[in-house]
Amino acid sequence: MPIPAYTSITILTYLMALGALLQSIRITKKKGPSLRGDTHWHSLSLGALAVGTHGWLLFEANLGPEGLNVSFMSALSLVSFGINAILVLAALIRPIDKLGLVTYPIALIILTLTLLYQEPARTLSDQGPAMTTHILASLMAYSLLNIAAIQALLLALQEACLRRRNPSGLLIRSLPSLESMETLMFQLIAAGWVVLGLSLLTGLVFLDNLFAQHLAHKTILSILAWLVFLGLLLGRIRYGWRGQFAIRWTLLGFAFLMLAYFGSKLVIELILHRV
Repeated sequence: MPIPAYTSITILTYLMALGALLQSIRITKKKGPSLRGDTHWHSLSLGALAVGTHGWLLFEANLGPEGLNVSFMSALSLVSFGINAILVLAALIRPIDKLGLVTYPIALIILTLTLLYQEPARTLSDQGPAMTTHILASLMAYSLLNIAAIQALLLALQEACLRRRNPSGLLIRSLPSLESMETLMFQLIAAGWVVLGLSLLTGLVFLDNLFAQHLAHKTILSILAWLVFLGLLLGRIRYGWRGQFAIRWTLLGFAFLMLAYFGSKLVIELILHRV
């Protein structure tokens, strides 16, 4: 099957998952939480289907005999897959399935762009065990901390609505309590911080020619993100940081990480057209 056909099928499954999630929220609002179980598992099953088709698409399109394709759009698609895969798995035990209202549309936008914009492949042929560990750790760290950042944004919106005593919107009314949302955000940050540390540690193997590989700024920004999240976790333990202060630190740390992972890649590959 041609790659565009795989992409179209993946887009369709994400649309189905998004529609089921919206329907689940509406049913829960109108008929109460007693019916949440059936609708929750229905939307989660479609989310798992979307993630599965996305994974198969990535395998077919980006993993060839020449090596892993790490071009800008392919990297975005891979990270989007990782975010949604972790979201679906975590939603089996934690109430975070509503974040799909943010992550599924992002995946849809990225997949649509891959259909419209055909970029040259940039393969990574030197893939030993250390490099594979580094890539997987980087993907998991970014995915976990991206979900934490989305959680922080929803927490900020939830707090603002409660301060105005106007909890409007299906999404806000369907979210867990502020305390549960905040606890989950810190759990995601702690997990992401550990995996990001593993990513930095394994990345040290490839820094022999740091500046020629355009890795200096990526490494510095990743270390800054790791330190910001470390400070936030220590502040939470020692001083009980929470609320807007914790939200701002979370978004700051993720901003450093996003610049490290994609900011320089965007400039080098799509603007300067350099490898």
